[in-house]
Amino acid sequence: MPMNLKGRSFLTLLDFSPGEIRYLLDLSLSLKQNKTCGIHTRNLEGKNIALIFEKPSTRTRCAFTVACVDEGAHPEYLGKGDIQLGKKESVADTARVLGRMFDGIQFRGFAHQTVELLAKHAGIPVWNGLTDRYHPTQILADFMTVIEEFGALEGIAFAYVGDGRNNVANSLMIGSAKMGVDFRIVAPPELYPADNLVSRCREICSCTGGSITITSDIAQGVDGADALYTDVWVSMGEEDKITERIGLLKPFKITPEMIEATGNPDAIFLHCLPAFHNLETELARRFPDICEVSDAVFVGNRSRVFDEAENRVHTIKAVMVATLGK
Repeated sequence: MPMNLKGRSFLTLLDFSPGEIRYLLDLSLSLKQNKTCGIHTRNLEGKNIALIFEKPSTRTRCAFTVACVDEGAHPEYLGKGDIQLGKKESVADTARVLGRMFDGIQFRGFAHQTVELLAKHAGIPVWNGLTDRYHPTQILADFMTVIEEFGALEGIAFAYVGDGRNNVANSLMIGSAKMGVDFRIVAPPELYPADNLVSRCREICSCTGGSITITSDIAQGVDGADALYTDVWVSMGEEDKITERIGLLKPFKITPEMIEATGNPDAIFLHCLPAFHNLETELARRFPDICEVSDAVFVGNRSRVFDEAENRVHTIKAVMVATLGK
């Protein structure tokens, strides 16, 4: 059912109802089908979009750029060294300036407060491409991939294994609570999510039928899971914690044996990417135990990571079209 999300910012899934999230997912699937069929709707014709990146990116940058071009908008990349954000100019002043020149702003960076300030002062829709607390556009792509695989989110058991207090884990927990998913975080106690966020998500579950399990017991956490998900063990800016994280998380590496431990022959593997799954990167060669997933799983027949990566385009396109388009 169509919903009016015009003018809304997209900072965290906490701000959106289950019906609104479902609408964005349905729109994503429709826009993907249109592109596959060569149908060009040009819903953002004449719009100018500012893409602010404090952190480098492959999928988020490319997905926003392609989504803009597909729908007729002009994307303008603004890297860390291109503008005065937070250096010679306050975030609020930058927001006021960009709000006079652009029709929408994407922000990918460090502090969540920055994207909140942009949204407060810009006067136009602002979309969170990743902050230290949340990564909502990623979760839409994850859920879209699950729907394509299983036909629905209802009844799905979703296990996130690894660093349970990072932005992806936080957003997956919120999205799962909103959509009534059986969600598990499987992590060492030192990396459990914040208690207040867990409590809030459990309150949401009481209305949606979802469930939240936080456990360090790998066998319990993955049993019956339809999807196993992980992320890198060290986020950007935490490089000094590599040795510590390897010590904590090495038992939580996703392997073929863990996939089999689900007891589900149809279980799939998901990852937001980039991933350490072999020794083909400089950091992995320096720290060979940093791989959060085995290469056999990453490239195996259970993996849906590249479908998931492609779906970043369609879900980001849906967010922009819903909040800014015709």
